Amino acid sequence: MSSKPQSINLKKIPNHIAIIMDGNGRWAKQKGMQRVFGHKNALTAIRETADYASELGVGYLTLYAFSTENWNRPKFEVDALMSLLVTTLKKELPEFMRKSVKVNSIGAIDQLPKKAQKTLKEVIEKTKNNTKITLTFALSYGAREEIVNAIKNISKKVVNKELEIEKIDEKIINNHLYTFNLPDVDLMIRTSGEQRISNFLLWQMAYAELYFTDVLWPDFRKEHLFNAIIDYQNRERRFGKTSEQIDSNE
Repeated sequence: MSSKPQSINLKKIPNHIAIIMDGNGRWAKQKGMQRVFGHKNALTAIRETADYASELGVGYLTLYAFSTENWNRPKFEVDALMSLLVTTLKKELPEFMRKSVKVNSIGAIDQLPKKAQKTLKEVIEKTKNNTKITLTFALSYGAREEIVNAIKNISKKVVNKELEIEKIDEKIINNHLYTFNLPDVDLMIRTSGEQRISNFLLWQMAYAELYFTDVLWPDFRKEHLFNAIIDYQNRERRFGKTSEQIDSNE
């Protein structure tokens, strides 16, 4: 006797999903191609994931597109990734407007090539009033660097007597992170079978549910996001409370 397929509970949709898009290089290698081929073929996964997330009512989708460590990759690959970023943003802008996607970015954006910075800023500006979903690209992003920068900026305010040490709390720290305008992550997905978070949103994932899949990112589709959300909805999110406390609040 087969069990009835589960359906997504639209009342328990994660508000913020973050994805480590891993496996592009391996996907390309399996096909006898260079790594760049994998990056180019990852665009379908991004488009389909963003569309389905928006359809379900996910408010925020954050994609780990380029880490601070990725600058150490071969120059050819880095240049190709930056070029792909520019062409993709330009090509997708009409769709962002049609689907009311608000584009956002986090990371050391000033480290990107000038052309990439310019295009990114233009797309962010043109989509700033869109309201369906906020699509954030983490570019030249590293969580440790983000936290270090926040500590430095808070320390400057203390030294300049703009802020009292006793007033420093989670909200103050949040306001000094790249993600000051984003909520905490509810669900983090990593593709390709790797099971680590790789310096991604360390502060923001304090209570996130982690989901790992063997699917390589270029193959990630609507059904894989569906499975991740079903898994998320089958978990009990206690935030330090007991199961009995959670049940009594429902």
